[in-house]
Amino acid sequence: MRGKYKAAIALLLLFILLPLTLLMTLAQWLPTLAGIWLPVGTRIAFEESPRVHRNHIVIPDLRYLVEDCEIARVKIATVSHPSRWKLDVGELDLNTACLSQLPQAEHANTAPKTLAEWQSLLPNTWLTVDRLTLSPWQQWQGKLNVSLTPSAQEIIYQGEQVKVRGSLRGQKLTLSEFELRLPNSPQPIALTGEFTLPVIPDGAPVKGHAQATFNVPQLSALVDAELDWQENRGQLVVMSRDDPDPLLDLPWQLTADQLTVSDGRWNAALSGLPLSGRVGVKVENWQQGLEQATISGRLNVLTQGDAGKGNAVLTVGPGKLSMDNSTMPLQLTGEAKQGDLILYAILPGQLTGSLVDPQLSFEPGALLRSRGRVINSLNIDEIRLPLAGVKLSQKGVDGRLQAILKAHENEMGNFVLHLDGQANDFLPDSGLWQWRYWGEGNFTPMSARWDVAGKGEWRDSVIELTELATGFDKLQYGTMLMSKPQLVLDKPVRWQRDETHPHFSGALSLDAGQTSFSGGSVLPASTLKFSVDGREPTFFQFKGDLHAGAIGPVRVNGRWDGERLRGQAWWPKQSLTVFQPLVPPDWKMNLRDGELYAQVAFSAAADQGFEAGGHGVLKNGSAWLPDNQINGVDFVLPFRFSEGTWSLGTRGPVTLRIAEAINQFTARNITADLQGNYPWSEEQPLLLTNVSTDVMGGKITLQQLRMPQHDPALLRVQNISSSELISAVNPKQFAMSGPVSGALPFWLENEKWIIKDGWLTNPGTMTLRIDKDTADAIVKDNMAAGVAINWLRYMEISRSWTKINVDNLGVLTMQAAISGISRVDGKSNAVNLNYTHEENLFTLWRSLRYGDNLQAWLEQHAALPDARCPTGKECEEQR
Repeated sequence: MRGKYKAAIALLLLFILLPLTLLMTLAQWLPTLAGIWLPVGTRIAFEESPRVHRNHIVIPDLRYLVEDCEIARVKIATVSHPSRWKLDVGELDLNTACLSQLPQAEHANTAPKTLAEWQSLLPNTWLTVDRLTLSPWQQWQGKLNVSLTPSAQEIIYQGEQVKVRGSLRGQKLTLSEFELRLPNSPQPIALTGEFTLPVIPDGAPVKGHAQATFNVPQLSALVDAELDWQENRGQLVVMSRDDPDPLLDLPWQLTADQLTVSDGRWNAALSGLPLSGRVGVKVENWQQGLEQATISGRLNVLTQGDAGKGNAVLTVGPGKLSMDNSTMPLQLTGEAKQGDLILYAILPGQLTGSLVDPQLSFEPGALLRSRGRVINSLNIDEIRLPLAGVKLSQKGVDGRLQAILKAHENEMGNFVLHLDGQANDFLPDSGLWQWRYWGEGNFTPMSARWDVAGKGEWRDSVIELTELATGFDKLQYGTMLMSKPQLVLDKPVRWQRDETHPHFSGALSLDAGQTSFSGGSVLPASTLKFSVDGREPTFFQFKGDLHAGAIGPVRVNGRWDGERLRGQAWWPKQSLTVFQPLVPPDWKMNLRDGELYAQVAFSAAADQGFEAGGHGVLKNGSAWLPDNQINGVDFVLPFRFSEGTWSLGTRGPVTLRIAEAINQFTARNITADLQGNYPWSEEQPLLLTNVSTDVMGGKITLQQLRMPQHDPALLRVQNISSSELISAVNPKQFAMSGPVSGALPFWLENEKWIIKDGWLTNPGTMTLRIDKDTADAIVKDNMAAGVAINWLRYMEISRSWTKINVDNLGVLTMQAAISGISRVDGKSNAVNLNYTHEENLFTLWRSLRYGDNLQAWLEQHAALPDARCPTGKECEEQR
């Protein structure tokens, strides 16, 4: 009996321990057992053994592999059966790149199951995946909820970027919610629809209708799409809500072997350029998947501009698109027109690589050309962009980049520019693009030819201009001629395009040879050196200085913020003599003494134009000429310039002080103040005040001159010595002494007068003496006039009154009344003389300078007798 008990106990322990052993070794024997039903070449693997609990099983980790490629990975899965099977998965990662390695299914001899048969096999199940990730589209990850019964199947998918809710009952598939958020798109794509699946689920739905709403960044309104099909035919129509014409209209036909889109239409408007055309696509072997499908198509693009209509055709294939290695030939041929611009294209290419990372390679003969008018004044004669050998991929552009630009501007001139460089996986702020450029042209306004050459590169986020040389053979405008100006780099211009620490820097030098002006003025060779430092080309500070021989340096600094240029310039104290080269030699002016300094602040912007303000000061200036000297010149010029108007004397009047001016007479203590606007207006007049000078023993003053002028400016003459005036004029026929005073109403804006109703008188006794020889000659020629002249040989004038008018042609009219006593040969006679005189002042002034004019004429035209021309006649013949 004891043996029987022992056998019973051993059998009981076997039935208890065997299931426990199988459960504990599940990770070892289950993969082998599952391999019986799994496709050949695939397997499952556990990193941790499943754990069995009272009412559920926990699978910590499960991997499904094809060869060594992991198709799926499950983490923290729980299987239970409360009222139906319930599977909860923490994480499920699916890798689509491994699908191509799955073995092809063998054709079974049995008839395929219907959709209803497949549905009848479904157990009552709840499936929940907390995080489902589908590579390489990780951004669409989300939570999956599935409910399965033989009569109804429902799915809900919720993610940050995508939402899906749908159900399948029999053959009827209902998509009640679908939202997809694309990057940089404010409006998600929304889709709803109903579809009828085929009885045997081996193809597309046999009937369906779907509607979608989405946003296109280039369009202001939402876009609606509608898809209808019946059996193997259908149509896709896409329309913008603010346009009656469809953006896309694609009739399509689907067979077991081929998907065809025939005679489709499309319309678009990109950046104001209306585009339209036709499209046709053929996809063969579509049921065998993307890898085996052969795709071909044709798209034509119609454009219209001022130059007429343009037509370009894009042909695609026949070729294949693959997740591993696509082979798709492409070619774009034709022309496009917008406004006056025409673009020509011959672009054969090949699309290769994975669809996840495709590459477009341009083949020999690839060329872009353009001509026309970009703006009203700039005409593009030709732009050539050879693209053979250039490759485009997600990494960027790779290959040789070239460009040739020929253009002309109606007033500025014509030019040719070349660009040649090499790109290595280049995208903005990524990769490397090295280039060199050169060109030449004509600058018509200044009758000059120019050339430019340089090198640079764009390496990752750094753009650097390493070489630059821009030069003109000359710059000529009017009588100004600048020889060989040239702009060069003193230090490379470097732009670090870093979001956190951007930096822009560089240094340049503008050098020019001698600049000559009319009359012989010369500015010595000049150099402007300046540097820039800031965040970017639209925000930087600059500083520099200008030299022109001994003139300068003029120091400049400021900043540019992308909209406004602001700066300051300082001219430190410098001797006036350094400006001697700017004085024409014909002036025979010698700058003797004086100091000059100035300071200016300026600003320039598109909305305000150019504005400046500051002051300039000249101290103790002195200049000598052959016949006169100007000494002790003090000049202060505060100013502001804005909107084409000069505001003079902003913080005090413009002041001029001259100690003395020595000419045919000497003027001392010359003063003048100027304040107001130029050009002047009624609201903003210009005022000249405090004008005075001590001259010829008296004084001349001008109280105020207002522009625009409504009243005459009163020029007062106080006790001018007539003897000094006569000495300055130096007539040999008469002499005069005594003071003269008066007032001359002075006009600058009058249709007829310069001086109107002016007067002169003598506040004290004056004397008049006529030269004896002159008087004797008059007596000899005319006895009647001689009697009167005898009275004037020596005359003491007690009272005189002279009325003066000068018209705007310079004609002087004087009416004088003189009373006095003539003393001749010891006899005294009372004399009352009425005198009228008329003469052109401009001619008179030129006559007072006759001696200087004669001297200048002799210097320019007279020549000494030549020893080879002893007689005047022979010399005249030689001339």
